[in-house]
Amino acid sequence: MKTESRLFMGVAGFFLVTAVGYGWRSQEPAGTAVLLVAFLMAALVAFFLHMQYRRRGPRAQDRADAEVVDTAGPLAFFPPYSPWPITTALGSVLAALGVVYGLWLFLLGLGVLGHGVFGMVFQYADRDGADGDGQRSTSSPEDSGSSTP
Repeated sequence: MKTESRLFMGVAGFFLVTAVGYGWRSQEPAGTAVLLVAFLMAALVAFFLHMQYRRRGPRAQDRADAEVVDTAGPLAFFPPYSPWPITTALGSVLAALGVVYGLWLFLLGLGVLGHGVFGMVFQYADRDGADGDGQRSTSSPEDSGSSTP
């Protein structure tokens, strides 16, 4: 992530130089504020990527002698089905319609949206029994062959 961090540092530097130059030449506060916010956002991403590089070390993409096979690894867990994306979308639609039709519909949509986001975040929160390939272990004490009275 070292390359990505340097890339975003360059973007942040560009926005900082542009903000200073724009603020000095135009004396217009709104455009200067927007450019400073763009600088802060790019600097935040650069800082995050730099911290990830320091924490995890160089990836295969960061080494010049790496092969394509070096980037292979286990895939993340992808749920087979989930009702929460549809719930979240419905909440977003209701909240957007609530902006047009009234506060009551907006609040209802906000509640459905919050419920959907909460459901997506905590849907697989109890997956601590997962093994290395992302599959949930299905063995139980009854299946192990030991019987205790």
